[in-house]
Amino acid sequence: MAVGSAVTGVLAYVFFALVTRALGAREAAGVSVLWTWWSFAAAGLTFPLQHWIVRSVAAAGGREGGVRAALPKVVGSVGALAVLTAAVGWLLREQLFHDDGAGFPVLVGVVTLGSAFIGVVRGLLTARGRLVAVGWALVAENGLRCLLAVALLLAGAEDALGYAVALAAGQLVGLIWPRAAVPRGPAHPEAWLSFLGGAAGGQLIGQAVLTGGPVALALLGGRAAEVTALFAALALFRLPYTLALGAVPPLTGAFTRMGAQGRIDRLRRTFGGIVAGTLVAGSLAAVVAALLGPWLLRLVFGSTVRLAGDICALVAVGSTFALGCLLLSLLAMAAERSGLMLRAWGLGAATAAILLAVGPGTPLTSVAVAFLAAEAVAAVVLALTVGRTLTRPADTGLGETTRTS
Repeated sequence: MAVGSAVTGVLAYVFFALVTRALGAREAAGVSVLWTWWSFAAAGLTFPLQHWIVRSVAAAGGREGGVRAALPKVVGSVGALAVLTAAVGWLLREQLFHDDGAGFPVLVGVVTLGSAFIGVVRGLLTARGRLVAVGWALVAENGLRCLLAVALLLAGAEDALGYAVALAAGQLVGLIWPRAAVPRGPAHPEAWLSFLGGAAGGQLIGQAVLTGGPVALALLGGRAAEVTALFAALALFRLPYTLALGAVPPLTGAFTRMGAQGRIDRLRRTFGGIVAGTLVAGSLAAVVAALLGPWLLRLVFGSTVRLAGDICALVAVGSTFALGCLLLSLLAMAAERSGLMLRAWGLGAATAAILLAVGPGTPLTSVAVAFLAAEAVAAVVLALTVGRTLTRPADTGLGETTRTS
């Protein structure tokens, strides 16, 4: 899974580099926004569904009946969400996509459905110990996107909608493992709503903060080239986050079993390492991004993608805090405290909203500062609350809920 996550992360950059080189920074803005929505859907659907399935199966001793019982309601909820998001995309199509057609809004709904489908497939494959298959699923998704983008490039396609379709089509790779979309065994009751609600809500807000900068910049009146440049910087500096995101699902099950077995000391050591590592990495990221960030952006995405060193530094440090938040969230979910994620990211998003309202500087500077502040606030809140959970496990229920699930 670690190898698959690394390869798919590289392929993600290859895909968007192909798009920007084929269309230019201005024309690629619509694809940037759709990609941003895909990242929202992955955070709010793929990530929670995958980790819910892994935790549910681990807590039930390998049985998938709880997932099987809950899945029809989950599917109905996702279908309604797809219709709603497509409708919103239609109402805001000119602002978000610089296009008055129905293509991009329809793809918003398609990406929503596909993200949930991929989450179920990866979750059941992970719960069944088929980690090599999960790695291939990660690679195949962005690999298919790249193949389609190359075909469009060779055909001389200059329509942004074609590249957007290629983005959405990547989720079809889940069909390679059709049995992984169907839980096995007799159904039994499963308390899915509270877990998915907390994890999905928190992760969705967190991903909105992590990747929503281009959308915020577009709505604040930023130039199309700035929207694309900010998108490229966020994609570049969250590379460690992207690599980790695909590789961490087994940790949810491992942390769940540690809590059930009363191995709290090991969880505390893991917590301390995450906090210390985040602080050190953030300091290094600030220096490296300020000096090399503008050059790296031009190297990877082309000469038309330009961003100042100070903006690169803000984005890089914020992305480092995002990785720390991801790892702390795994500990929270293992302890059935996914509501902590919602609280932390709610406070982080509120901080960002205040900073965007007061507008420190140009729209681009405002968005970059708000991004860093939101990630820092969320990291601090998660560290304090998860630390308390591990310090007083009897008060928070760590271990007890797992044994009685």
